[in-house]
Amino acid sequence: MGIAHEHELHQRRRGRNIGVGLTLAAFIAIVFGLTLVKIGSGDFSASTAPQGAESGAGEVQSGN
Repeated sequence: MGIAHEHELHQRRRGRNIGVGLTLAAFIAIVFGLTLVKIGSGDFSASTAPQGAESGAGEVQSGN
């Protein structure tokens, strides 16, 4: 014996859940895309020396 008709409350809840899911997926896609752009542009660099500890601390380093 199955449910013949879905209640209106369940239909609204399903619609709201789909909206929240799509919004979350869009947010994740934006964050992932920004991460790829930032890494791809070379702004992401891990340095082992603390700021100012390397020789020539007053020099501006190029991205090369």
